[in-house]
Amino acid sequence: MSDLRDLAMQSKAWPFEEARKLLKRVQGKTPEKGYVLFETGYGPSGLPHIGTFGEVARTTMVRRAFETISDIPTKLLCFSDDMDGLRKVPTNVPNREALAEDLNLPLTDVRDPFGTHDSFGAHNNARLCAFLDSFGFEYEFASSTEYYRAGRFDEMLLKALAEYEKIMEIMLPTLGAERQATYSPFLPVSPKTGHVLQVPTLERNVEKGTIVYEEPDGERVEVPVTGGNVKMQWKPDWAMRWAALGVDYEMSGKDLIDSVTQAKKICRALGKPAPETLTYELFNDELGQKISKSKGNGLSMEEWLTYASPESLSLFMFQKPKTAKRLFFDVIPKAVDEYHQHLRAFPDQDDKARLTNPAWHIHAGQPPQSDMVVPFAMLLNLASASSAEDKDAMWGFINKYAPDASPETHPGLDAAAGYAVRYYHDFVKPAKQFRAPTEQETAALLDLRERLGQWTGPLDAEELQSMVFAVGKEHGFEPLRDWFKAIYEVLLGASQGPRFGGFIALYGLPETMALIDRGLDGSLRTEA
Repeated sequence: MSDLRDLAMQSKAWPFEEARKLLKRVQGKTPEKGYVLFETGYGPSGLPHIGTFGEVARTTMVRRAFETISDIPTKLLCFSDDMDGLRKVPTNVPNREALAEDLNLPLTDVRDPFGTHDSFGAHNNARLCAFLDSFGFEYEFASSTEYYRAGRFDEMLLKALAEYEKIMEIMLPTLGAERQATYSPFLPVSPKTGHVLQVPTLERNVEKGTIVYEEPDGERVEVPVTGGNVKMQWKPDWAMRWAALGVDYEMSGKDLIDSVTQAKKICRALGKPAPETLTYELFNDELGQKISKSKGNGLSMEEWLTYASPESLSLFMFQKPKTAKRLFFDVIPKAVDEYHQHLRAFPDQDDKARLTNPAWHIHAGQPPQSDMVVPFAMLLNLASASSAEDKDAMWGFINKYAPDASPETHPGLDAAAGYAVRYYHDFVKPAKQFRAPTEQETAALLDLRERLGQWTGPLDAEELQSMVFAVGKEHGFEPLRDWFKAIYEVLLGASQGPRFGGFIALYGLPETMALIDRGLDGSLRTEA
């Protein structure tokens, strides 16, 4: 075993902890199917969202960690529950009237309201695959409809029929009295209407592999449970899929804890070991309320990617998956800068430290070099001070600070400059509140301006920061952070901001002096 593998076996990074659980599950040997199977599930009645990204990204992190501690082949299956019946018409699609006519059909039999695919399920599956491909995930796509209709679940469906009573014993105590009276783990697909029916099972014939149910018109119908003639209720379906495919690992949100518990029991009732699972916490909005797709609170995938890179989102997903976190716009700048801090730290770390560095897990052990010579928080303040309308304006300042940088040589910085301008205009600018300086602050700012005018040294961030410190001390600010708070509130319209020496180096001496003039004469407050 290599030194890296030895270190990985001891690493406390959560993907390695999960990987070691999985290695223990398979007893260090390749399963009979020839690989360790990771799975993520997807309900294709809606479009991929930030939770979809998080689940696939985190599962991929565990997969790569497992591949580091083991030579056992792996596979990631992204499974679409596209045989589910359409229970309600989504509000965000065209041609809703036509879709209403297809209620209760499997999603793969519902017409595509966008008119681009054979069905609504196929449309959303294509969106899912395009979504995953855009982030470079390595996966195999699976369609529930295809698996059911091709007979890939037949053996386990017959086993479920044989173990019907055990499944009912597991499920019925979890249901209310009204649901108990009509519940069946099997949902027949009506040969008359094609609808996925939620009706009781009236008879079972294990030898024939059939069930009998009653159609809405009163006719009793016998159908085989194989060949796509039935679909299982979702908790038994989840368990049946685990058992049929030999799923070894799947993670899910805290809201599915009960579902995981029941599915594991059913999987064992079907004679197969349940997979290793991880329960992750759900995201909250800025008010601490759980994010809901129907409410539309919190932050969407598209919104994050409007203001920051996907790698920064991967970092957010990596950090403390078992801890509830606020997912709102104000977490983005911190995530961007932390991501690049991890990239910059990586080259100088030993192997043990690298294995705990989030950059290792985001990039499967091969993180790129950071080209962010200016932190994202500083770019935001630069956009604010210069009222930048586009990233070209930002580069005029960046080149004074880093003359060798360009959009071609620093594409990450170039993208970040564009993100910063958008973020500034949408979130920072509307919240800016400039105030007038006190007498003490006015005297200190005039002193700072005079020293900047007399500055003959290089635009070194640390030397300029020391000079700003000295001004604050000489003018009696106690604690000294009140001096910096005054700078931010008077000159930048915020109560906190960047290291001001670095800001001066980036923005420029004449520009900073002009900014002080505008802060002192009240024009910043007038413009705001």
